[in-house]
Amino acid sequence: MEGKMIGPGPYRATKLWNETIKLFRGGMPLKRHWAYFRSYDNSFTGSEAVDWLHELLKRNHNFGPEVTRYQTLQLLRKFMKNHVIEDIKGRHGKEDFEDNGQVYRFPHTSPLKPVPQRPPVSENCDMPRLIRWDDYEELAQPEKIPLKPLVLNSETWNKRHSIAIGEVHECKLIRRRDVTPKQVDQIWKSLTIVHLQRVLGLKTMDGVLDSKHINAKHIVHNVFSASYQNTIFSWDLVILDITLWGLSASGPNGSETKQPMYPGFERDVLRTVAEYFQRLKEPLLTFQLYEVFVNILSLLQQEAVAVEALQVCSLLLPPANRRRLQLLLRLMARACHNPALPPLNDTIATRTLMVQTFSRCVLGSAEEVDLDELLATRLVTFMLEHHDTVLTVPSVLHSLVEDHLSHLRRVQIKYAGADADASLVSPSYCRQISRAQFEEQRVSGSQGPMQELLEGLIADTELSAKDKRKRLKQFQKSYPEIYRRRFPTAESEAVVLPEKAPRLKPQLMLLTLKKPFQPFQRSWSFRA
Repeated sequence: MEGKMIGPGPYRATKLWNETIKLFRGGMPLKRHWAYFRSYDNSFTGSEAVDWLHELLKRNHNFGPEVTRYQTLQLLRKFMKNHVIEDIKGRHGKEDFEDNGQVYRFPHTSPLKPVPQRPPVSENCDMPRLIRWDDYEELAQPEKIPLKPLVLNSETWNKRHSIAIGEVHECKLIRRRDVTPKQVDQIWKSLTIVHLQRVLGLKTMDGVLDSKHINAKHIVHNVFSASYQNTIFSWDLVILDITLWGLSASGPNGSETKQPMYPGFERDVLRTVAEYFQRLKEPLLTFQLYEVFVNILSLLQQEAVAVEALQVCSLLLPPANRRRLQLLLRLMARACHNPALPPLNDTIATRTLMVQTFSRCVLGSAEEVDLDELLATRLVTFMLEHHDTVLTVPSVLHSLVEDHLSHLRRVQIKYAGADADASLVSPSYCRQISRAQFEEQRVSGSQGPMQELLEGLIADTELSAKDKRKRLKQFQKSYPEIYRRRFPTAESEAVVLPEKAPRLKPQLMLLTLKKPFQPFQRSWSFRA
């Protein structure tokens, strides 16, 4: 029972909790066990529960094969605390779950958590507004110059008979104003959130991200500040030195490093670094962005999409947190790939130790969530595997912002009744009309100009009768319905088109022969 993949959306952690409980209660083998001198049906031991749930979590795509047995034991203890399971005497909550032969069972009540109802999405969402051309002033307009009405004649007809030519609409020049740094920050914030919503595949960010908690200056700083000198503190310098040590250290004797070495030095350094990150007021990914990063977990099977989502989300972090995260991932990666580094734990591999030690320092919620540890392990493992790309600036987002800024810096012409930013506004939707209204609009909208064109052709006195007849026949061939409504009978057509004069056939002229007809004369032949 691998379960279904919980996709991105609000309250994903709660949905994962309920899904895990359903799989555990529906698939855990139940047997008869003896305890306290009697038998208990439909029960299981602590070791059986750890074994079965551990295999389930490793096969489940929401968690992955990195889940350890200790993390499974911690989850079962949370199950015990939340009355998902109980011992055979009905005790739960304060009792601790043990990985041994103690017997447990499922209670009769449902342990699922209610998923909060998300409020309906309003049209005026909390999405930051983009700076548009409508925010700029318009140039002062001179007095209107009267336009001479356009008269259709043979010249315009010869150009293109099937197009109705109208007057040019009044237009205005929009003043080009320099975009202020504050407006640039707002544009970066708006387009970053829009791009993140597209990458996550969500219709709205309600319940996932509150844009009021996003600092636009943090985004701009993370994009353009290649040097993080302003955000590196004294402890961060120590961590940076440790990362260099992690690459150069060849063993406990320190023969190839200038750092003072002694037996157990590496473990002391790891303990010091862990204490520093564990004493931070909040995880590196912050409490406010917890729900966003949890939603990225559903995209880990799509590696490229997940990396891009992490790239965008990392821009929302405070610069100091982003720098600490960069240094921590670099330290973890170099420690895991350094074959000369002595074991940092007697029983746990270096990679597993790094993930278990720092996962809760990277991701966590303000309120204790039951699956925090498993979700953090899954995310940190993925970030460790892609540590060299997850903290880079996505090129697609950078191009979107640059294109929008160049659009604002151009001088534009705005026609009366038109929107200069038509390509950037939200799409409008059509209103359904009846068939009769459609036919009426079709006739008045498309055939009206053609009728005016036909009347202008009839009233044109500069055309000869031959040219006018030729143009009208061409119009009749192109628009037979309009022509039939204008000339319903032959008499009405004869009023406009004069009858053609009868053409006289030329008389047959006898050909004159130069020589008179000569009769046939036979000549005699003389043969030898």
